[in-house]
Amino acid sequence: MGGLAICVFCASSSRIDRRHLELAEQVGAELARRGHSLVSGGAKVSCMGAVARAARAGGARTVGVIPQALVSVEIADQDNDELIVTPDMRSRKAEMDRRSDAFLVLPGGIGTLEELLEIWTSRVLGMHDKPLVILDPHGMYEPLRDLVVKLADHGFVRPGAFDAISWSRSVPEAFDLLEVRQVHLTPTGEDYAEAEP
Repeated sequence: MGGLAICVFCASSSRIDRRHLELAEQVGAELARRGHSLVSGGAKVSCMGAVARAARAGGARTVGVIPQALVSVEIADQDNDELIVTPDMRSRKAEMDRRSDAFLVLPGGIGTLEELLEIWTSRVLGMHDKPLVILDPHGMYEPLRDLVVKLADHGFVRPGAFDAISWSRSVPEAFDLLEVRQVHLTPTGEDYAEAEP
């Protein structure tokens, strides 16, 4: 299966370890090798810039989506095949969502967490069937995974939440998971029912 528009959520911080930039470069190269295109946050800094440059180096089309307020802060990547400037963060996320067939999450900050949780939530609620994969070779998201398991154990998160997401520690495996057709998830009344006392 080829030709997916893959949205990569990742870091914009310049204070991170070099290994995270190398992971982003590997992702961009693999994305291009498999014939996909990239949708990203539209900045040329940190992991966002690294994944886009590597994707273009491999011949992939790249689309960047950046809010007006961050054009100068994150330094918009003018080398994108298409650069879309949105009025705000909400419209940025909506545009990235609309243009993407699948979502890959790399280690990142609270902005990345927000993007991850929004796409994960809408997938659990049956609002889309797009693959969602966390690529976490260094265990950055293990505390989040443990938290969601704990929330599920206490009834705050429905049991099917983990059916809506895949976790991977390697770049090839992550792309294999992104290329798998997803099962539609439909929440039922029981998902919202009050727990037994």
